[in-house]
Amino acid sequence: MAIKFQYNKTSLQQIEKNLKMRQRTLPIIKNKETALRLEVKKCKEDAEILERRLQSQIGGYETLYALWGEFDTSLVSLDDVELDVKKIAGVRVPILKNITLSTKPFGIFSSPKWYFDGIDLLQGLAKTAVEREFVLAKLSLLDHARKKTTQKVNLFEKVQIPGYQEAVRKIKRFMEDEENLSKSSQKILKSLQEKRARKEEEDDV
Repeated sequence: MAIKFQYNKTSLQQIEKNLKMRQRTLPIIKNKETALRLEVKKCKEDAEILERRLQSQIGGYETLYALWGEFDTSLVSLDDVELDVKKIAGVRVPILKNITLSTKPFGIFSSPKWYFDGIDLLQGLAKTAVEREFVLAKLSLLDHARKKTTQKVNLFEKVQIPGYQEAVRKIKRFMEDEENLSKSSQKILKSLQEKRARKEEEDDV
C-alpha cells in the first residue's frame, strides 16, 4: 500500500500522527488475536469432545438397531433451546444455556423394558447434537474474527507502519536537504554581496 504524502511540515505531522496511532493500536490488536487464537483452540477441542460423544451415542443407538422398529420415536421431543449472547475477545457469540426435552406418557407395563434406555439414549443424542451445533457456530464466528484480526495485525505490522516510517524518513530527508540548500544559497549570496561591497569600496578609492 503506497502512503500518499507531500513534502511539507503539515504532511509530516499527519503521517507521524497516523504512525503513532498504529504503533499504539498494534499491541492491543495482537492481544486480541492471541485471545481469539486460544478461544478457537478451546472451541475446536470442545467440538472434538462432542463429536466423539455423539459417535459413541450413535454406536449405542446402533446396538439396539433391531429393536428401534418397535420404538415410538415421537415419545421424545425437543421443546426449547435457551440461548444467551456473550462477548469473547470482543466477539458476540451464542451461548447455550439450557435444552428442554419432553417425553410423552407411555404404557410402562405394556411397553418393552428397554423403552427407558431408548428414551435416555434419544435424549442424550438430542442434547449432544444441539450442543455440538452451538459449539460449531461459536467456532465459526470466533475463527472468522481471528482471521480478520490476523489480517489487521499483518496490515499494520508489515505494510502500514513500515510505509509510514519510510514516508517520515523521506519527508525529513527532503526537508533537511531543502534546509541545507537554503543555507548554502544564503552563504553564496552573502559571499557575493561581500565581494560586490569590497569591489565598490576599491572602485571608490
